[in-house]
Amino acid sequence: MKLRLWRPGRGTLVAAVCAALLAVGTLTQTSASAYTMPSFYSVPAHIPKTAGAVIKFEKVTDTAIDGTTYRVMYVSESVSNKPVPVTGLIFVPNVAPPAGGYPVVSWGHGTDGIAHACAPSLNPTSAVPAINLLLAQGWVVTASDYQGQGTPGLLPYLVGDVAARNTIDIVRAAHNIKSIHTSTNYVVWGHSEGGQTAMFALHIGAAYAPDLNLKGVVAGAPPSQFNLIYDFLKTSPYRFYLFMAGIGFEAAYGPKLAPLSAILTKTAMKLAPVVNDGCFNYLEKTIDRYTLAQIVKVDPFTVPKWKKLLAENDPASFTTPVAAPLLIYQGGADEQIPVASTQILATQLCSEGQDLERWIYPGQSHAGVIAPASGDFIHWIADRFAGDPNPDPYQPIGEAGVTTTTCP
Repeated sequence: MKLRLWRPGRGTLVAAVCAALLAVGTLTQTSASAYTMPSFYSVPAHIPKTAGAVIKFEKVTDTAIDGTTYRVMYVSESVSNKPVPVTGLIFVPNVAPPAGGYPVVSWGHGTDGIAHACAPSLNPTSAVPAINLLLAQGWVVTASDYQGQGTPGLLPYLVGDVAARNTIDIVRAAHNIKSIHTSTNYVVWGHSEGGQTAMFALHIGAAYAPDLNLKGVVAGAPPSQFNLIYDFLKTSPYRFYLFMAGIGFEAAYGPKLAPLSAILTKTAMKLAPVVNDGCFNYLEKTIDRYTLAQIVKVDPFTVPKWKKLLAENDPASFTTPVAAPLLIYQGGADEQIPVASTQILATQLCSEGQDLERWIYPGQSHAGVIAPASGDFIHWIADRFAGDPNPDPYQPIGEAGVTTTTCP
């Protein structure tokens, strides 16, 4: 059955997505140190060992959402393959499920911080851009907080396998709540940090979750070519991402495999606890008053242990194509992820035989591209659920002059 695509007028679409992005900006102002997590986020002494098992869930009242919202705690796997509790959201449309259950879009969120209080599930209204447009398609939407946000420990920031497992396992969790009635068909969409999440979901999906059917992946401005991004961020207002990545890698791999002291200065080591004190805007203000030389004492790509881990978490390391098709989109004026990096990535993946499309929206910023691109990638997702051929002949119309690339 081909899903009927609802396409709002462009003005309606842009207004809806911009409102969502502004709400996300409000979330990033959160003062984590002054925040007490609600009781739902308390983890039981014993949790199941099966990935996707539901630990608990609750209905959340949110009149801004055109559907039913659930907050969920479920089981996923750490980078060392151990069961861990993870929280997130499940949004269910108001329409009845089709035969076989709702298709699922699993959202991978972008950088918002590392602390528990930065967990997107605390504020369902702003957790997923274009949420009501997605629900209008008749899709269930899942949104993981990722391990360490909302649950014990620290977020393993930019550790691709962890975020991908979390994003896949919440699809399993939704399927395990029988009253929701989801199918096993799903698409992963993520942006920025979530774009990397989406890339790793593409990479591991078939092997990690053979019980599910990955129909496609949409990666917005995915970080790759990490050495290029490292050079790009050195003098940018977003160099605190490098600080977060170091702490996130140590949280995932431990100090023996990811020794912070090997790459961070003494000043930075003393600053490390601030990741518990605030979210995006707080970290930007606190860390970026320091120069890179005051934070990083050596290029991590010259330290063997760090070079290995960075390579393992870079989508540039993928060497084998997968059956699921991939769409990469990005703003042509992206100030955080070099546009050249996704071009290099697309060229590499095409040479390996990956089914891939890449859309570049002229003049759009890192986050600003989401609004004009939303109608286009929603159309692309609908075609994947409908079983349309790949590559998709659809041409993006969210903005004039979009540059499109398809593998030959």
